[in-house]
Amino acid sequence: MIKLKPFQVKWLGLLAGVVCLLCVLMFANFGAEYQNAKIVAAIAVLMSVWWITEAAPLSVTSLIPLVLFPLFGVVSGAVTAESYMNSTIILFMGGFIIAIAMEKWNLHKRIALKVIKIFGSSPSKIILGFMVAAGFISMWISNTATCLMILPIGLAIIYKVENEFGEEKSVNFSKSLMLAIAYASSIGGIGTFIGTPPNLIFQRMYAINFPNNPQLKFGEWMIFAVPLAIVMTIIGWLVLTKVIFKLNDNLVLDKKIVEEEYQKLGKITYEEKAVLYVFVLTSLLWIFRSDLELSFVKIPGWSGLFSSSNLIDDSTVAVAMALALFLIPRKNRKDEHNFILSGDAIMKVPWDIVLLFGGGFALAEGFVQSGLSQFIGHEFAALKGFPFVALIFILCTIIVFSSELTSNTAQTTIILPILASLAKELGVNPLSIMIPATLSVSLAFMLPVGTPPNAIVFSSKRLKVWDMVKAGFMLNIIGIILVTILAYLLFD
Repeated sequence: MIKLKPFQVKWLGLLAGVVCLLCVLMFANFGAEYQNAKIVAAIAVLMSVWWITEAAPLSVTSLIPLVLFPLFGVVSGAVTAESYMNSTIILFMGGFIIAIAMEKWNLHKRIALKVIKIFGSSPSKIILGFMVAAGFISMWISNTATCLMILPIGLAIIYKVENEFGEEKSVNFSKSLMLAIAYASSIGGIGTFIGTPPNLIFQRMYAINFPNNPQLKFGEWMIFAVPLAIVMTIIGWLVLTKVIFKLNDNLVLDKKIVEEEYQKLGKITYEEKAVLYVFVLTSLLWIFRSDLELSFVKIPGWSGLFSSSNLIDDSTVAVAMALALFLIPRKNRKDEHNFILSGDAIMKVPWDIVLLFGGGFALAEGFVQSGLSQFIGHEFAALKGFPFVALIFILCTIIVFSSELTSNTAQTTIILPILASLAKELGVNPLSIMIPATLSVSLAFMLPVGTPPNAIVFSSKRLKVWDMVKAGFMLNIIGIILVTILAYLLFD
């Protein structure tokens, strides 16, 4: 069997993308009225192949619309460029700057350790503590950062347990804890718009395809997404500790390691308090910006206090709070960095992800402008006879298992414009299709490449692929069922 070197794989991916582009342009028949749609489809195929194979860096592939859309006369360069900087991207940047401040002053670690300390000393309760901590933090910062932050604490506990009880007796605990950190980091991101990139992509894609529809607010998303995340966390904990990796009840753990780690942080500092206040205030402003209609009460939003309330969105809050971190002075000003955050924090924003967002949004704009969205919607007309529940279940199943092998962010940018067109063609509420799809891409638990947290814990060398597969397959199925039920309750 011939084993290809990494650079050979990349070259094959590059070539495959170009070949697919040419095949669509030469052989696909979209009809005379959809010539621009065929061009956008060819470009989308090229970008999809390069994204999936990672033949080029994801952010580099995302720049393709800036070149090919104007050259092929589909969308002007000026309009395409606008897709790379919009309110959704500003929201992401503002949220990430707040996360940078949390990490700089160790507030994120204090929160994690504090939550873990609350729980009991049994193995299963320690694991639940880690899942609650990881899930909560990943609602506000990236699941990758959350996993990287909590993993060293989990490994410290595993080393202690192995030293006291031996590796053989501790193996189920170590596997369960590693997977718990990864899974909770992914599940928690479902809860808010900023918790994971696919949620932000959904927000923007919906605005592009349905500009006249009422847009889903930060708090409205949390009303249904947070309960789903809570249920998935509890089920994930039970599956890991009671079904797949039954824990040894004779393992008696204390929380000395967690306590020692917490004590090392010392007394909460002025800077940590400042970041905490900004973090809490940001969360409250996001949640209560617009009127929040619950089943039993309506909570008026604070933006109603302004005559220009319709001009205020979540990115306004994110930037305002991020700016505050650059203006709040430090307590001990011993150098030129006199504030909670200094200018170098901007350099830590993942600009490659910003470009990836922009490329997806540009592609979505191309779908709409060229008529490709409408063309695809017509092709899906045959699904009109499908029962709603069956349609959602099939859709979620395809997305969950395909996201095991592809970038969640890239997959979301590809599938949501298509689903928007499908909703138009079927005459159904687009949220009823687009929301389940968005949630589903975050529920890939089977393979190390499924999500960044999966890959991170797999690098600990405490797991085999089969460990992740047998736990992840069960959670994949459970996730599909829960998302289908949620869609049925909300929209059917």
